[in-house]
Amino acid sequence: MLSFWTTVRQSSKASALRRCLHSSSAVNATAAATEAGPSTTPQSWTPQSVRTGVIARKRGMTAMWDQHGAKFPVTVLQLDNCQVTANVKTVRKDNSEYHAVQVGASDRPDRTTTKAMRGHFSKAEVHSKYIVKEFPITADAHVPVGTTLSAIHFVPGQYVDVIAKSIGKGFQGGMKRWGFRGLRASHGVSVSHRKLGATGGHQDPGRVWPGKKMAGRMGGDRTTAQNLEVVRVDTALDLVFVKGCVPGVDDAHVMVRDAKKRMREIVRANFSKGNDPDRILPKGVDALPFPAGTKEMAETLPPIITAPSKRVTSPFAPASN
Repeated sequence: MLSFWTTVRQSSKASALRRCLHSSSAVNATAAATEAGPSTTPQSWTPQSVRTGVIARKRGMTAMWDQHGAKFPVTVLQLDNCQVTANVKTVRKDNSEYHAVQVGASDRPDRTTTKAMRGHFSKAEVHSKYIVKEFPITADAHVPVGTTLSAIHFVPGQYVDVIAKSIGKGFQGGMKRWGFRGLRASHGVSVSHRKLGATGGHQDPGRVWPGKKMAGRMGGDRTTAQNLEVVRVDTALDLVFVKGCVPGVDDAHVMVRDAKKRMREIVRANFSKGNDPDRILPKGVDALPFPAGTKEMAETLPPIITAPSKRVTSPFAPASN
């Protein structure tokens, strides 16, 4: 399938779609200005802006091929009726302000929802949700309450962090849990090939130091997969294809946000150096939907948008001398 990013360079009509994808929409950003938070005027994305994240369901892994024919693994994430349930603004003791957007996902029956949460969702005029999470943002990135977020919130070619609870592995030994080498597999070792080995000194210190890497429970902890590339977005099914693997079991809820290291920090560093605005974001990305990618914005774009591979040469081409 021809990449949308390649197509937009060949027609003026597609170029207009690209500009629409990377520009803020005043209609979507101000639909409920009275509940959007402190900022009620339409804003555009800046290098200092921090957008909200989304809650998605991990649907599983598959494979894709780039324009050179090279195969790479991807994880499919699906937004399950992800909606904004509240905007948060708190003044800290040092008079600084904390801003956040509260997001809920996956509709649930009202009969299984607590009365307090039913009132909270009713006030936001959204259906009851199975999961609610809060994403810190900057003051200019508040989203109107009740807004339905779309997969177009992430632009193919950008990088994201995925946060979830890792798969529990149970009680494991030192080799599997920490990658220890173990003892020799041949001479001089009997029935101790996968043992941990020594764990401390003799009379001094006379104990095992706290935090020593030993056998124990593995997995089942909150973990973050950083700097995963978004390679495709399906706005019809609200699917986000990210390169590589993410923590969690299939159908688990995961939190997806703009990558802190490879997006936010590098963007700010490039901006502070006075680099060309077109070179601040990753190659092929002009800007980000701001304050968020919504269902209304997705209706104006193609159903499938794919980013070209960042690989420059074909891995199958013979090496030049």
